[in-house]
Amino acid sequence: MPAWYDDSNFPVVYATENEAQREIANSLMEHVQQFLDGERDFEDAISVDDFILPIDVWPDGSISTEDGSTFGKRS
Repeated sequence: MPAWYDDSNFPVVYATENEAQREIANSLMEHVQQFLDGERDFEDAISVDDFILPIDVWPDGSISTEDGSTFGKRS
C-alpha cells in the first residue's frame, strides 16, 4: 500500500529512484533529530519501514506494482 497520497488523493510517485531514496533519507534524518530533541523514542527514530518499488503509472493516475497490485485514488 502506498505510504503517501498527494493533495488529490492519488499515490505519490517519484520521478527517479534517487528522488524516492532522498525522501526516505530526509524523513529518517527528521526522526533522528526528533529523538535527539527528546520527542521520539530511539527505536522509532531509527526504524525504516519504507521501501521502493518500480511501478507503472496509468493514465487515470493509478499505479501498479510488478506483483499486479493496483492502487488508485483514495476515497
